[in-house]
Amino acid sequence: MRSFPLPIRVAAGLAGTVVEQTRRLPDHLLGLPVTVTSQALQLSMRVQQHITELAIKGDDLLAGARQPEQHPDWATFDEDEPPTTPERARTDRQAAATDSETDRFVAHPPPEHEWSSEEVPGDVSDLLPGYEEMTLPQLRGKLRGLSESDLVRLLEHERAHSRRPDFLQMLFNRLNNVRAAAERDG
Repeated sequence: MRSFPLPIRVAAGLAGTVVEQTRRLPDHLLGLPVTVTSQALQLSMRVQQHITELAIKGDDLLAGARQPEQHPDWATFDEDEPPTTPERARTDRQAAATDSETDRFVAHPPPEHEWSSEEVPGDVSDLLPGYEEMTLPQLRGKLRGLSESDLVRLLEHERAHSRRPDFLQMLFNRLNNVRAAAERDG
């Protein structure tokens, strides 16, 4: 028996495939909306992933150019809020005048102190257990119960060890508020 030429064999195979696919068409039509929806969602997720990757790369590139806030909103205490009564406004103005005359209170941390090996502040775990692992909001919640000397000790410890700018700023703000309150009351 003689074999048919290749183009005829390919055409016959193609015709058979068309007939098979036509018979299966009703089954495929039922699942078609699910397939199309699934592929559209996959495409959407891929686009979102690419956008997120680009945003992360952009954040990494811009991180060096951005300066941290000098007075972030979360680093303030209730005492830092503006006065609500005329009497309070008067006492705050008097305290501000006293502060500017004596320069006792600072708004920003002073230059860093270089600690010699003998004077490096010790452990503060007796003041605040787990201090080194605390987040900023956790620290903020615990500062109200500390005295001026405790705050000074924490501040010296932070400056000598971790030197986290946000922590330093919050400790300075709280220390200044405690000193200002003691000055007003005393």
